[in-house]
Amino acid sequence: MERITEKQLQAVVDRINSITNSPNEPYAKVGDKYVAQIGNYHLSHAYGGVSLERMSNDGGGVTQPFGCGHVSKRDLYNRMQAFISGLDAGKGE
Repeated sequence: MERITEKQLQAVVDRINSITNSPNEPYAKVGDKYVAQIGNYHLSHAYGGVSLERMSNDGGGVTQPFGCGHVSKRDLYNRMQAFISGLDAGKGE
């Protein structure tokens, strides 16, 4: 079984941001300050795992769409692929 890389995970996150018309980066520089980009999906790393997070407010607060915390790269990759399938199915309705 092939290992899931950081590059592969980021490509899937980029696709999710594209499908949902969300900002590509979690923060944007405005003047000399960084401003949270509400709606952006991005990766979080902790506890030896990785998680998908979505920026939820201008203070930098996030939600975890899957509610599973930090999991293995393969687990997150599979969850994100299923999420994309759901987004695509919702567009067809």
